[in-house]
Amino acid sequence: MMDSQQIYNKLLTIMDKENILVDEYLKNHTYTRLGGKADFLVTPSTYEELQNIIKLSNQEKIPFTLLGNGSNLIVKDGGIRGIVILLNHFHSIKVDGNKLIAESGAAIIAASRKALDSRLTGLEFACGIPGTVGGALFMNAGAYGGEIKDVLDHAIVIDRNGDIQKRTAADLELGYRTSNISTNGDIVMEATFHLEPGNYEEIKAIMDDLTFKRESKQPLEYPSCGSVFKRPPGYFAGKLIQDSDLQGKRIGGAEVSTKHAGFIVNIDNATATEYISLIQFVQKTVKEKFGVELEREVRIIGEDLE
Repeated sequence: MMDSQQIYNKLLTIMDKENILVDEYLKNHTYTRLGGKADFLVTPSTYEELQNIIKLSNQEKIPFTLLGNGSNLIVKDGGIRGIVILLNHFHSIKVDGNKLIAESGAAIIAASRKALDSRLTGLEFACGIPGTVGGALFMNAGAYGGEIKDVLDHAIVIDRNGDIQKRTAADLELGYRTSNISTNGDIVMEATFHLEPGNYEEIKAIMDDLTFKRESKQPLEYPSCGSVFKRPPGYFAGKLIQDSDLQGKRIGGAEVSTKHAGFIVNIDNATATEYISLIQFVQKTVKEKFGVELEREVRIIGEDLE
């Protein structure tokens, strides 16, 4: 693999230097406010730039990681080697009849509001999900009885070779908080949702109700990764954690939320190591008390500190 200066010089042939950060702390770019340094953090502004980054990575065997907006992941304290990609510049949302087309970097909340403004129903469930459109497809995000798979028509992706491809919803194998996007090596660039005409006031009332439920029950005042665990069959993760008397449990600056036991919050400059240790402690305690395995919903990526 090329050395750092060579990689930087190659990146400069692809994009402006303002879009290339070197040794950037990823805690500045994640909802949890956790994460060590990325060797290179890049923010491409065109499909061509992104394609060229992927081709460079393939040619020179430089690892690359797509960060999204860092809303449902934990980056370890040792950071991420190679190139980390943010898609902040890809945020357009438009409507064509009953279809809503949103780029990967657009907030899924913004997409749900655009649907409301266009009097289209189907995306109300997403009005409080703190992630991007690309991230929502990656994990088949859902809330309050709705999921991405219910409304997704197709996605435009850049594959592991740097080529643009179309993937139908069926192609993505969307399941409970999962898809085949990561295993296929695809990067979602754009999603088309098929919605239905609706009444503005009725759609708004649903979104207002869901927003109230979210704001009243979730610890939005602290950095967090959102819901930490998937729902175990026949149980609720938050209830199991609450009944294990774990609310308020702290390791370093990480705490099991006293407002919603399904959340772990960064209340005092926690490290990723502390956050992950608390997740593992919760899993161990619930297993011992109830015999239930809690499976993580949040992704953990990166390297430990040496």
